[in-house]
Amino acid sequence: MAKGEGAESGSAAGLLPPSILRGEENGRTQVRRRAKTKQLTICNKLCYAVGGAPYQITGCALGFFLQIYLLDVAQVNPFSASIILFVGRAWDAITDPLVGFCISKSSWSRLGSLMPWIIFSTPLAVIAYFLIWFVPDFPRNQALWYLVFYCLFETLVTCFHVPYSALTMFISTEQSERDSATAYRMTVEVLGTVLGTAIQGQIVGKVDTPCIQDPDIPVLMEVNQTHSTGSLTDTKNAYMLAAGVIASIYVLCAVILSLGVQEHREPCEKKQEQPPSFFQGLRLVMNHGPYIKLIAGFLFTSLAFMLVEGNFALFCTYTLGFRNEFQNLLLAIMLSATLTIPIWQWFLTRFGKKTAVYLGISSAVPFLILVALMESNLIVTYVVAVAAGVSVAAAFLLPWSMLPDVIDDFHLKQPGARGHEPIFFSFYVFFTKFASGVSLGISTLSLDFAGYLTRGCSQPEAVKFTLKILVTVVPIGLILLGLFLFKLYPIDEEKRRENKKALQVLREEAGSSGCSDTDSTELASIL
Repeated sequence: MAKGEGAESGSAAGLLPPSILRGEENGRTQVRRRAKTKQLTICNKLCYAVGGAPYQITGCALGFFLQIYLLDVAQVNPFSASIILFVGRAWDAITDPLVGFCISKSSWSRLGSLMPWIIFSTPLAVIAYFLIWFVPDFPRNQALWYLVFYCLFETLVTCFHVPYSALTMFISTEQSERDSATAYRMTVEVLGTVLGTAIQGQIVGKVDTPCIQDPDIPVLMEVNQTHSTGSLTDTKNAYMLAAGVIASIYVLCAVILSLGVQEHREPCEKKQEQPPSFFQGLRLVMNHGPYIKLIAGFLFTSLAFMLVEGNFALFCTYTLGFRNEFQNLLLAIMLSATLTIPIWQWFLTRFGKKTAVYLGISSAVPFLILVALMESNLIVTYVVAVAAGVSVAAAFLLPWSMLPDVIDDFHLKQPGARGHEPIFFSFYVFFTKFASGVSLGISTLSLDFAGYLTRGCSQPEAVKFTLKILVTVVPIGLILLGLFLFKLYPIDEEKRRENKKALQVLREEAGSSGCSDTDSTELASIL
């Protein structure tokens, strides 16, 4: 009986085409591989997620507070401050592809190929971050001091964050495990933005930054010189204390990440195809119409919110007169954004992404108009801050949700093109960061032309008017321009569903290969 059964199965196997047999063998191999895969524990996922906090915490502290720190605490003249902010952000944009290229050439070590970048960049990044918030004794070359350490920190934090982002691919071979770890990571990163705003704002906000009532009266300056010097020293110490706390959290997160996460080699042993050259890939990507329209739309809307972010502290302090409240208003914006991200995630899956873009980003316009027209009112300002947080959440969530749709459309139109996904994401990040540097540089330079008074308790009407224009009128114009460009964006929900079905057919046809391609949605989460 046993022999008969064996002969029968053998003859049946002989009747089957070799391709089916190979597919069955590949299927059994994948099942065995999955069985051997070690599942990530909740502790592993938490340790991985904690690694995303340093980038968000330091980014929020620098984004909201660096401009007012340079002008009123370090007392850098507005023109030099504009150069520092522009060059620092532009350099940050350039370092992303440079560091990514260097990391791609890294060889495997005992710690892995990505983890050494994270471990060895951390102490240097912490030192550079602390020195950004330190006021040196030599006033002549202060601008050079801040420019050097700002650019150095941006380089080192890129050496941390780029390999950390890529680490998602090497913590597990199961896509479901990677998706779960990414969900943990996004939660911690959102909390990191709130934590960075809270730590920096609350520590600095406890100290009254000294100001000069009337710089044209020398006697008044001499009478208040001792008190102002002492108060300014307290303010400098508060900024260094906040920097020390954030630097300690940075180190703690890096230690938890390195001890709780193990980097694994790429499980696919199949020899990878030769990746496309950079310029060939760039030419293909930049000729893809939906991508150009999408990044152009988000470039203008992101620029609008970055203008508000960079000038919000000065606007609250001098135009609205809330010198001791701006840190609480910032916290209200970030808490509102954090709490509404899940709501926007549900909304875009229920009503579509283009609808979410129009509703989410345009919702900021009425409140910006209200801020421009109203008199200084603290309660109304808090209401506007909460409403602005709702729009901020939509503005920064939606790009990462829509970029994968563009890549899927690209794969259908260029079926032979592979390995272009990093170009899509890296150039979106590049343009966004570069635009951020331009916005901060131009806005700070505008304050210089308007006659900004360093350490002034109040500013000339021209400065107040300029701040109001930078925080309300210019962002409104940029938002409307961005929404017009989104009108030209061709991928709606119907098109997206068609692309998804067509890609599913292509993936099923390619399913017999031993190693499956990483889909665009996972790459979006990684980057």
